[in-house]
Amino acid sequence: IGENGTVFEFTKDTGAIVGTVPSGRVLVDGVDLRTVTAASLRSQMGIVPQNSFLFAGTIAENIRYGRLEATDEEVIAAAKLVNAHDFISALPKGYDTPLGERGGTLSQGQRQLIAFARAVLADPRILILDEATSSVDTRSEALIQQALSALLRNRTSFVIAHRLSTVRNADQVLVIDGGRIVERGTHRELLARGGAYADLYRRQFRDLPVRGQETTASPDGRLADGQARAVAG
Repeated sequence: IGENGTVFEFTKDTGAIVGTVPSGRVLVDGVDLRTVTAASLRSQMGIVPQNSFLFAGTIAENIRYGRLEATDEEVIAAAKLVNAHDFISALPKGYDTPLGERGGTLSQGQRQLIAFARAVLADPRILILDEATSSVDTRSEALIQQALSALLRNRTSFVIAHRLSTVRNADQVLVIDGGRIVERGTHRELLARGGAYADLYRRQFRDLPVRGQETTASPDGRLADGQARAVAG
């Protein structure tokens, strides 16, 4: 969480850290980055940007770009996992639907779901999501929120976002300001501190509760189940 551009620049440079740490250690999945090459680290990283790149080709070809040797069954399984299968199947040519540059007539949300399916198929150990829901409508965001749990499962993930609904289930939230981590904790912990994160939450959701308490409305506007959810980053 942070200013436009700040968090992405802070996070995307993970590969450049290799061999440049002057003191202390940087661990990724318990591995000291000084013991691996930059090429090795980058080969295990995946990025889904705000405006995902789709090329002129079929939907299946765009998903398969994540792993070129994947079978048709694996492509479909990846799409199902991130809630893309239904809208793809509803198209006249299904997975064989040709796309123009940048996704043609697909909505922003549909393009993001295809990008998610591509990432699932690639199965990187480390995943960076850059503002994955910032340009989608409310209905598409609901599908993407459901897809996120499948996409982030069993991998180290950095979720860069300004919509707090995107990161409220994270294990850790890092608030970045000026290239530095100024706050760190879970969603509930950061709300209780009343700092920068709580201020951002207050501006996004007017019904911010008293310190340490949760509102009855979840960040996406739906009624919560009465329990605070862990937020992660």
